[in-house]
Amino acid sequence: MTGTGSKQLFRRAGAVVFWLAVWQCAAMAIGQEVFLVSPVQALRTLLELLPQAAFWRRVGFSSGRILLGFGLGAAAGTLLAAAAELSPLADTLLAPVMQLVKATPVASFIILALVWVRGSSLSVLISFLMVLPVLCGAVRTGIRGADVQLREMARVFRLPLGRRLRAIWLPAVLPAFRQGCSVALGICWKSGIAAEVIGLPNGSIGDALYRAKITLSTGELFAWTFVIILLSTGFEKLFLALLDRAAKAVTGEVPSC
Repeated sequence: MTGTGSKQLFRRAGAVVFWLAVWQCAAMAIGQEVFLVSPVQALRTLLELLPQAAFWRRVGFSSGRILLGFGLGAAAGTLLAAAAELSPLADTLLAPVMQLVKATPVASFIILALVWVRGSSLSVLISFLMVLPVLCGAVRTGIRGADVQLREMARVFRLPLGRRLRAIWLPAVLPAFRQGCSVALGICWKSGIAAEVIGLPNGSIGDALYRAKITLSTGELFAWTFVIILLSTGFEKLFLALLDRAAKAVTGEVPSC
């Protein structure tokens, strides 16, 4: 690790320690665990949850559905972005839909969706809807950023589609797509868990959060919140690392944001 990297690591660690100390002081000042538990109590509660099979079933239940929604949203967003850039008619038809999805509050989507889908599928749909406009916009930005001269050269020399994708389109789109995925993964986790809190599917993280709230189990509430943060951050880093490896294998370089 370089000197600069070590300094950044120490600064981040120091910031974390500082805010944990603030949290601990606030918990001690309030003196009521029902309102605010200490970080030590939150960690103790999390360690009590970890050995339980029900804990891991909830993690698997919610992770699978939220990531399925992300995958569907990424695929649909990429296809719709390509269609909108190729066809002015598709662009005109998609514009109001994307604007509607971006402008509508997540809670409104969740409540409306409960009319048509079961609670167990709600997080898939909501995650999909939240990811769709983000990645559609990101891919369109990448397509528009492709080098015009390279595109003209490919047209003149009639390069096959496969070579055009590897030499022109993927290097232009992947950096924007990567940045979009980084944003979309955080959004889909927050919106997916919110959908579960409202839809209350049995065996989900959202259901556990709601139960902790109504029983005033503040320690569990903080513990599950910490789990959600870890899952969101962990899956984001894992997905971006896999995306970088795939991009390097196809284009020979890692996309830079």
